[in-house]
Amino acid sequence: MSTLLQSTIDRSIAALEAARVLEEPFQRAVAALSNALRGGKKVLCCGNGGSAADASHLATELLCRFINDRAPLPGINLAADGGFLTAAANDYGYDPVFSRQVTGLGSEGDVLVAFTTSGNSANILLALEAAKERGVLSIAMLGRDGGKAKGVADIEIIVPHGETARIQEVHGLLIHALCLGIERDLFPGLNEA
Repeated sequence: MSTLLQSTIDRSIAALEAARVLEEPFQRAVAALSNALRGGKKVLCCGNGGSAADASHLATELLCRFINDRAPLPGINLAADGGFLTAAANDYGYDPVFSRQVTGLGSEGDVLVAFTTSGNSANILLALEAAKERGVLSIAMLGRDGGKAKGVADIEIIVPHGETARIQEVHGLLIHALCLGIERDLFPGLNEA
C-alpha cells in the first residue's frame, strides 16, 4: 500500500526522470553562465514565492560556494531587498519590481535567471523584456508548457510537468547541476565532494 510519502516520492522521481530531455538547454545555460562569470559579469536571479527561494538558492550558491571553497561569484537575488520591493510596489505596482532592478543593475553581458513555474508572472515577463533592452542574456526556468514566457528568453528550460511542487523540485536539482557545471568550468582544479 502506498503512503502519502511514498506516492510523493514516486511523483517526484517521475518528474526528475522527465527532466532528462532538458540536456541541451541545460548545457547552453551552463555555458552562458560560465562565460559571463569568466568575463567578470554578474548573474541576476528573480522569482516569486517558492521561485524567489529558488532565485535566492542560486545566488547564494554562486556568491558563497557550492561544493568546494573557491572565489565568490557575483550572484544577486532580486527578490531579497524588502525595502526596494515594497517601495517599488508602492510607487509603481508589483509588476515592475524586477524589471526596474534589471534596468538599474544589469549591464550588457550579464545573465538574468528568471524562475516561474507557470511562465505567466507579469513581473518575470517584464524582467525578461528589460534584459533584452539592456543586452543581458536571459535564462527562463519554467514549467508546464512555458506559459507566456515561452519564447521570450534567450535560453529556456521548461520542466515538462504540470504540478508546481514537482517543477520546483526539478528546478532545485537544476540549480545544483548548474552550479556544479559552473564550478567545473571555472575552477577545474577543485575536487568534487
